[in-house]
Amino acid sequence: MHIHSSAPTRIDLAGGTLDIWPLYLYHSNAQTLNAAITIRAVCEITDFDGNGIEVISEDTQFKREYSNWSELAKSETPDLLRQTLCHFEAKGLKIVTRSQSPVGAGLAGSSAMCIAICGALAKWSKQELSMDELMTLSMNLEAKVLGIPPGLQDYRPAVYGGIASLELTTTGVHRVCLSADPTELSKRLVLVYTGQSRNSGINNWEVTKKRIDGDLHVTNCFNLIRDASLNLRSALELQDWNKVGQYISEEWEIRKELAPSVTTNRIDKLIKCGRDAGAFAAKACGAGGGGCIMFLTEPENVSKLTNVLRSQEAHILKAEIDSEGLKIKSYRS
Repeated sequence: MHIHSSAPTRIDLAGGTLDIWPLYLYHSNAQTLNAAITIRAVCEITDFDGNGIEVISEDTQFKREYSNWSELAKSETPDLLRQTLCHFEAKGLKIVTRSQSPVGAGLAGSSAMCIAICGALAKWSKQELSMDELMTLSMNLEAKVLGIPPGLQDYRPAVYGGIASLELTTTGVHRVCLSADPTELSKRLVLVYTGQSRNSGINNWEVTKKRIDGDLHVTNCFNLIRDASLNLRSALELQDWNKVGQYISEEWEIRKELAPSVTTNRIDKLIKCGRDAGAFAAKACGAGGGGCIMFLTEPENVSKLTNVLRSQEAHILKAEIDSEGLKIKSYRS
């Protein structure tokens, strides 16, 4: 048996951090907007002799064999692989993982990888998991690895793909696929890696505590982030790209007020260069502090913008909007 599983990463457009429980409960109409992109996390599983396990993480250049999963539980295997393999009590398999995303890119690469691994292992072990069950399992396993509460937004694009709003309510998370044309957004998207691994520009736990304590500045920032997200959703559905750029940029400015460490001198310099070269929107991805920057520009300006950013030693990542989500294929060896 050979199983090939892959899941897309994402760019967050607006409303991030509000997707952490219980923050969204304090702000009516809270939502997070994101889009899956064609930078994927990949997991492959093939047969292995007996009850043994061979683990290969290409990104960390880790390779090791174990006689059984309980031996693996006590090992120094990369945390995410160890947690998922032990959960499924895996045996008799070789598992290989690799990511197309740079380390610390702010594209939710670890969440996409967790979805890809759990989807592949569920298929291997013949477990029927609903999409909600798969996302809950992945979120909980990743929380054990990270040691902090994860956000809710990162698992939906990995499973479903597309451009979506995640409505965050007292009854749960409701994903609404937006009518914006993925091709039109792709034409305007330029994604660069700063060369700096993300260093969690927003300390989610500190922000959460401040909001629970009623900090007026944090509360106001979250209200403004919520409002920018609502406006961005309308602009995306109208495909008013100037307004889309306006609200993405507006949300980024508010985010810097929420947590100044979300940006760095390198990020500021690249965003200025990009704006000077005709980008009508820019923001750091994820929690900031490094990682990737998303730019939006008119299609005819993509080449110029790309060249300017390359001249600043930024690494251009080839990315389009991914409409497919999680893909799992199985073959007979």
